[in-house]
Amino acid sequence: MDQQTHPAAERLFPVALLTLSGGLQDAYTYLRRGKVFANAQTGNIVLLGQSLFDGDWSRAGRYLLPVLAFALGVAAAEAIRVRRPRWQRRVLLWEILLLFLVGFIPHSLDQLANALVSFSCAMQVQAFRRMEGSAFASTMCIGNLRSGVEALCAFLRTGDRLERRKSRLYFCTILLFALGAEIGSLAAEMLDLPAIWLSCALLSVGLVLLLNETPSPSPDNSPPGRWL
Repeated sequence: MDQQTHPAAERLFPVALLTLSGGLQDAYTYLRRGKVFANAQTGNIVLLGQSLFDGDWSRAGRYLLPVLAFALGVAAAEAIRVRRPRWQRRVLLWEILLLFLVGFIPHSLDQLANALVSFSCAMQVQAFRRMEGSAFASTMCIGNLRSGVEALCAFLRTGDRLERRKSRLYFCTILLFALGAEIGSLAAEMLDLPAIWLSCALLSVGLVLLLNETPSPSPDNSPPGRWL
């Protein structure tokens, strides 16, 4: 199917930018903000449970905070969705602003920085959930891996070229996430805390692409008119 038949938020270039940014964010918080995952809340919950069983309450709080921030981020994205037209653009703008702020937060406030990144990540994953009509996640890999293998099995079983394309897209998003993590790792080594601004740059390009989309009726009932 022609990409132009899909909303801008589901097309390959915006999806690639979001996924690169997702990998970069995870590497940034893990390597520069106290080995906490910004996006992978499963990992934080595992470490939270371990800390609780060890009786290390301070360490437990370090992993609990991003989990709570992630939940609040999902709620915030939903609040924007039901109240605002072109809600995905607004979510992206807020994410860029919050991540830009994170670059100024010192190491003494790493927990605050991690909470803001997790909050932003949750807004992103809630707002951008489809790639060319198929469900996907831009800030984690487990769902994409499952869907990619499922599509590959369907292609091998039926020869359906659409399933082959879907499997390729899913595996590409996983590679892009890994590439984003590597970029985040290198940037963190060179730039330290401001490395997160590279994520802002990627998301800003994505925002421009969304702003340039021709207004049209959409499932969220966004009327034509204002650009945000």
